[in-house]
Order: sequence, then structure tokens, then C-alpha cells
Amino acid sequence: KKTLPEGVNIEVAFNRADYVSSAINEVYKTLLVAFILVVIIIYLFLGNIKAVIVPAIALPVSLIASFLGLYLFGLSINIFVLLSFILAIGIITDDSVIMTDAIYSRIEKGENPLVASYKGSKQISFAIIATTLILVAVFLPLIFIDGIAGTLFRETAIALSFSIVVSSFVALTLSPMLASKFLIKQPKQNKVVIKFDTFFKSLLKFYEETLSYWLNKQKIIISFIILTILASGILYTFTKKELLPLEDRGVYLVLGFTDEGSSFEYTEKRAQDVEERLIPLLQAKDSPYKRFIMRVPGFGSNRNSFNSFIIIALLDDWADRKKSSQTVMREAIGKIVTVPETVAFPISPQSIRVSNFNKPVQMVILGSTYEELEVIQNTIISELRKNKQLSRIESDYSRDKPEIKLIINKNKAKDLGISTDSIGKTLETLYGGKTVTKFDQRGKEYPIILQQYLEDRRSKESLAKIFVRSDTTGKLISLANLVEFKEEGSAKKLARYNRQSAVTISANISENYTLSEAISYLEQTISNLGVENQITWKGKSEELKETSNELFIIFALAFLTAYLVMAATFNSFIHPFIIMLTVPLALFGGLVFILFLNSSINIFSQIALVILIGISTKNSILIVDYANQLRIVGKNIETSVKEACQLRFRPIMMTSMSTMIAMLPLVIGNIGPGAGEASRLAIGATILGGMIISTLFTLYVTPTMYLVLAKNTKRIDAVDIELKKQLR
Repeated sequence: KKTLPEGVNIEVAFNRADYVSSAINEVYKTLLVAFILVVIIIYLFLGNIKAVIVPAIALPVSLIASFLGLYLFGLSINIFVLLSFILAIGIITDDSVIMTDAIYSRIEKGENPLVASYKGSKQISFAIIATTLILVAVFLPLIFIDGIAGTLFRETAIALSFSIVVSSFVALTLSPMLASKFLIKQPKQNKVVIKFDTFFKSLLKFYEETLSYWLNKQKIIISFIILTILASGILYTFTKKELLPLEDRGVYLVLGFTDEGSSFEYTEKRAQDVEERLIPLLQAKDSPYKRFIMRVPGFGSNRNSFNSFIIIALLDDWADRKKSSQTVMREAIGKIVTVPETVAFPISPQSIRVSNFNKPVQMVILGSTYEELEVIQNTIISELRKNKQLSRIESDYSRDKPEIKLIINKNKAKDLGISTDSIGKTLETLYGGKTVTKFDQRGKEYPIILQQYLEDRRSKESLAKIFVRSDTTGKLISLANLVEFKEEGSAKKLARYNRQSAVTISANISENYTLSEAISYLEQTISNLGVENQITWKGKSEELKETSNELFIIFALAFLTAYLVMAATFNSFIHPFIIMLTVPLALFGGLVFILFLNSSINIFSQIALVILIGISTKNSILIVDYANQLRIVGKNIETSVKEACQLRFRPIMMTSMSTMIAMLPLVIGNIGPGAGEASRLAIGATILGGMIISTLFTLYVTPTMYLVLAKNTKRIDAVDIELKKQLR
């Protein structure tokens, strides 16, 4: 600004970083609220402030350790990483909460803090180590995924893995030490805590009564698991699928196009026509608009085309308006698309840039010649136009660029002494311009350009007024006597893909039509038309196809890795299978809440679904591990599983509610417009739904299936006993 002339000022008209900054601030707020809510939940269960301090200390220590992982892998702090921290709040406090509960329950029974810390930590250590190994095993496959999804998955996996490993270490070392120093048995005096404790005891009594009933309904439980798996598959097919959710970025864009070959002045006038229609919206009372920014030519692939323009509609800050950017954009569509002599339409910018300002649907058809591809594309486009959910269906190969072809009569030109080179140079100079000299004035140099007047370059008739000098006679000969003028259309560009001739058919989709549905429709159309050419995808379509295919691979790898890790940990294939039966319940709950809260399966919810594989097994591990311990001391299987469920009921409810309550700000905080609300909702809804359903049914499914599958298994220490015998 200091270097500008007097009276000239410069300001930032549009800054994409505003959205990023606002979204990150929203995540910070959510992080703080989630932490406070988790602490409140722990206090309600334990009723002891000192008992709350132990897991509360583990949280900042574990989160700080995550930054070490980010530093080692060269990653940055971004929205994805911060969202991972919100997920981590519910996960990384679990280990310390379980450890604290195991110790405090012994103190409540009369043991002194030191002995309780030793025995309690010894009793629960295996479960903590097992859950940590499983969670890390689930995240491990995410590191090796390619593409944009892989980049985002990798950051989440690294951030969560480091925080989980450190939280486990803290729970096994720092938490018992702090418990031995600070925890003492105290009567519950707070009225809210007393009422909650009364409610919890009645809930535990209800659970004990219903557990005995459902343990005898094994066939119903098995049928329920099978139905849940089938229902999850059905829900998945009906759930919207997209690469990224639509975000309110505080702006929408108007992309406009005029006819091929249009001049800068003509396109600018059409852009002004669109802008004039939008100005009343800016001037209206309670207008959500801040300003409009117009540019000719447009951005991205259109930046060098004079027949394109872009208008940036910048909206007020999220806190200063009641309507979302999607609602505001819909209200303006009628004014935008009806401007004559131009094709203009509004779009929402992507939350993560995948393909500039290109349309979401991009299908590439490969072939040997452009003539063959033109016939195929016209057939496909005419069929696609029958689908009202698709709009602006176009191809990058179209012969709509007007050209005038000059066919030189070479014999006549030769007789008159005029060469083809002379005709070409004359046209180049008059229409393209030629710098013939330069003019100096006051130390500045100005080019002198020889060119025909603009009005004489606009029409075909002007070509007939051009004269070319004969090399033999020196006379001027009219160009009309030497050439034949022929008007025809030509393609703006001849695209290639993987070294083959290719055309790309692109389209926009309506608000209630997902990209996944559009791709399926295109694939079905290609099949029905019998097109045998090779088909591929670009942009968001390509990324969605890749991530959709990878999702099943990720799930399979995460599931298999977790199972094998548990098999090694429990020294059994049966116990891990019992534990993994909770995963379908969690996935079912996640899908139900995605549908219920009108979210979609996207990169964010995919991450949440994968995380559910790990965290949903925690409750089952607590039950199975303690049941195994009770069987070691000689109790029968039914007594062992009942006691395990009763004793582990409080830590299961405490850890599950901590995770659920940490997700509430992500879900409830998305009322009204906000930066990054759609991504937070996708993660929050998935985890919240998965944890509610899995927690509710795991308390019955796991003990029942333990009775069914583990009744013929040996004691967990059978190998140790056999080894000791043989060593004697």
C-alpha cells in the first residue's frame, strides 16, 4: 500500500483462507466443549473430583504426543487433524477412565489406594493393551491408501495412532501412580451426583434382570446379528454417496459462457448483464451478500478463453446470516440462468479442491478417431438429456467454434504473381497485428502495431475488402478474386487421454441427486446403448469411484488386521470372533444415523466408519477379558460372564458415554450455517449412531455369544499350564 500513488487504495476482495480460519475456530470450540462434557460425565459416574483429575490429565498429554507424530511424518495442523483430535477425546480418555474405575471400585470396597492401584492396574492392563493394539491395527491399513482419500485418511490414522499409543502408556503408568497418591474413598455429597448414582444403580439392576433373560434366548440373538448384517447392506445401498459433503464456504460462484469466438468486450457486456440482475439482491434489506466480484475471462481451464466469465458472490460471515450458502444460491438461480445470449449457472466451491471449477460428472470416452467419438457422444448426450436430474450436459469436443476457411485458387494466384506466403502474411498482419516499430516518449517505449480496425475485423464481408500486392506487376489484387470463403464449425480443442483420442462428457447434478447415482445412471446408459469403447472417469467422478472401491478394501483389511491381532493377544480364534460380532452393530448404527440426520457416505463418514471398527470392540474386550479371568479362578462359564457384565457395566457405560458426549457438539453444533458443518456432521453422526447402537446391544450380544461359542474352549491360561507341566 505504501508504494501506491496518492488516491489509490488496495484491499483484499476475496480470501479463501477466511473459510479455513473460521472452520478451524469452530473445531477449536467443539474440542473445548467436548473436553468439558467428557469431564462432567466422568464426574457424574465416579462422584469424586480427584478421580476425575486422573483421566483428565491423560487427555492433554496424549494430544500433545500427537503433534510429535505429525512432525515426524511432515504433516500440518488442519481441519482433518483437528477433527481427529475431537474423535480422540472420546477414545484416549477411555484407557485412563477404565484404569481409574478399576482402582476406585477397589477403594470403594475398602482397599487402601496403594494396594487398589496395584491390583486394579494388574487386573485391567490386558484389556487396555488389547484395545490399543486393535485400534492401531485398524488405523494401520489407512496409511497405505493412495489418492486424495489416502492423503486424508493417512493424516487421521497417524494423529489418532500416536495419541492412542501414548494414552495407553499414560493409563498403564501415570494413572495408577496418580490414583495411589490422590484417590481416597469419599461419600457422594453433590445432589446431582447422588441422583445420578441412584439412577445408575436402578439401571444396573434392570440390566442384571434382563441379562439373565436374554442369555437364554440364544437363537433370537443369533438371528438378530444376521438381520443386522443384512440390514446394514440394505442401508448402505440406500444411503447417499458422494466424495465430499456440500459445505457452506461463505461464497458461491457464477460461471458464464458466451458463444465460441466471442470477443472480450462482448463477454464483458454479458457478464455485466448477469451482475446487474444480482445487484438488487445485494441492496435488499437483510441481504446475506457482502459483495460481488466479476472477472473476464474466467478461472481454471477457462482462464485463456474470452468467451467465459466468473462472478464471485461473497456472503456475510456465518454468524451474521440465517441462510446457508445453498439456500442463498437457490434463491438467485432464476436471475442467473435466464440472461439472454449467455449460459450462466451458479455452483458451490468444493471443500477440497479436486478438479478446479469442472463439473462433478466427467466421463471420458476413448476411441481411434474423433469422427467415431463424435457419433458416440451425440448418442449418449441425447440419452442423458432425458434425465431431469442432470443439467448442463456437454462435451469438450464440439464443432461450434465458427471459422472461415480460405481455399486459395493456386493457379489463379500464380498467374497474377501472388504467392501463398504473401496472402498468409497479409491476413496475419491485418487480423493478428504486427509490431512494426517502437516509439520513445519521456523515457518510455511504446510499440507501434499495424492492424486493421476492430469494426473491420468482425464480419466475413471485410475479408473481401482486403487487397494483396502482386510480386510481378506491383498491382493490388482483391483477395476475393484469389480465394473462396467457406464457413464451417471446428472443435475448440482435440483432447487426448493416455495417448488416445478422447472426448469428455460432463454434467452438473441437481441438489437431491448424488454423484454416485449419476455415475450409476451413466454406466447403465452406456450398457443399454451397447457402447464398446473404453470408458474412464475424471475429476470428482474418478475420486469417488476410487474411494468407493477402496472403502470395501479398507474395511476388509481393518477387520482382518484387528481380528488377527486379537487372535494373537487372546491366544484364541474364538474369543476375537465373539468380540468382532459387535462391529456389524456399530456399522448399522452409524448408517442409521447418517440417514436419519440426512448426511451421506463421504470421505469424512468413511473415516468414522473405519474408526467404529476399533472403538466398538472396546466394550466386548472388557467383558470377554474379565470373564476369562474369572474362569481361570474356577468359576463356571455362565457365572463368569454374568459377573463380568455386572462389574464392567460402569466402565462400559462411562467410556461409551464419553465417546458419545464428545460427538454431541459435532451434531448439535450444526444448527444454522457454519464453516465446515457438513464434515463435522458426517463424522459426529456416524460415531454417535454407531456407539449408541453398539453399546446398547453389545451388553447382551457379547455375553450371549460368549456362552454359545466359548463353552467348549479351554481356559485362557491352558497353554501356560501345559507349558509349566512340560518344563517340570
